[in-house]
Amino acid sequence: MRERLAQLTRKCRHAACRLESLHHGMYLLGVTYNLCWSHQQLSTNQQQISPAMASGLTDHLWSIVELLTYKVVPEPWHEPKKRGRKRIKPLPDPNQSKRPRGRPRLRPLPDPNQPKRPRGRPRKVILSSSTV
Repeated sequence: MRERLAQLTRKCRHAACRLESLHHGMYLLGVTYNLCWSHQQLSTNQQQISPAMASGLTDHLWSIVELLTYKVVPEPWHEPKKRGRKRIKPLPDPNQSKRPRGRPRLRPLPDPNQPKRPRGRPRKVILSSSTV
């Protein structure tokens, strides 16, 4: 397995930190070893034999395509066991609006339809002497 799976060939095991990918890689490697590869000690001169053929699980060497496209019946589903303590308070109603958080506003929000007040210092207006 170590020479075939890259996660196990490294000196450090950092690549094997994701246990799920390591598990799937080892499973795929084990299945191909048993079903797809013939073994010299089991084989005779006329016939190539895999460990699955020697144990009577199959009658032929499988190809990788045949192995990967084989349909497996899934296990029957059963509801998972409820864990933890029972709830004392009921769950909040998702349709009901939530209570506002934070402090209440001191001034109401400005009306978006009214124009905004000019910001900064007012401009100096110069009156001409003819208008005075």
